[in-house]
Amino acid sequence: MELSLKGKKILITGAGAGIGLACAEAFVTAGADVAICDVEQARLDKALARLVAIGGKHYAQLCDVADSAEVAGFFANTAKAMGSLDIVLNNAGVGSPLVPLGETDEADYDRLMSINLKGVWLCMRESLKIMSSAGSGHIINMASALSKTTFPGAGLYVASKYAVGGLTRNTAVEYGESGIRINAICPGFIDTPLLRESVPEEGRAHLASRHPMNRLGTPEDVAMAAMWLASDASSFVTGMLFSVDGGWTAI
Repeated sequence: MELSLKGKKILITGAGAGIGLACAEAFVTAGADVAICDVEQARLDKALARLVAIGGKHYAQLCDVADSAEVAGFFANTAKAMGSLDIVLNNAGVGSPLVPLGETDEADYDRLMSINLKGVWLCMRESLKIMSSAGSGHIINMASALSKTTFPGAGLYVASKYAVGGLTRNTAVEYGESGIRINAICPGFIDTPLLRESVPEEGRAHLASRHPMNRLGTPEDVAMAAMWLASDASSFVTGMLFSVDGGWTAI
């Protein structure tokens, strides 16, 4: 089965590196035009250069997904630059220190929820405004295996990702007859540059052992799942939390 995205106009948040960039590269390779955002200019410039090297038409803009004005501006500029918007991948997200809930900090809570939850809500809202007028579209949210299970010390992160899962499912039902599909991807631990920078080798081995496949996932593993969801091959799929976690949540 060939997964073609030829002619599709796709917006991806948090696409400067890791999973977001891997998805952008896969989409462009499959024929899509892609708009990307990030909060760091240098990272955004490097990502855009990689997409341009593959080919197609692209757009890039700095955007903080927790800022409603910046989100509205990014979506409006993308629609203008690309002519339409078929698919939105809400990938931007952050983590927080692993500590018991009684030791958590209000600033960490506010940052997590503003990006991981409010950011997804703001981007979904802008997506739905555009897609409702067109009568078609597909929103893909980047949730987590921790939208389905638990991890000691990650209470705030788990709460944010459970909320993304709930928002995905509820909105998919609300818009079931609109021509707009809404799904989420739930990755396990993925071997991204950020993970390598923040977790030592022995820690990464422990994280890998959480998966029955006993390895970390790759950004490309997630990108292939995103490809299927973004393509017409998944046309009867909505409201799904799609696990890409090496069997972790099957335990």
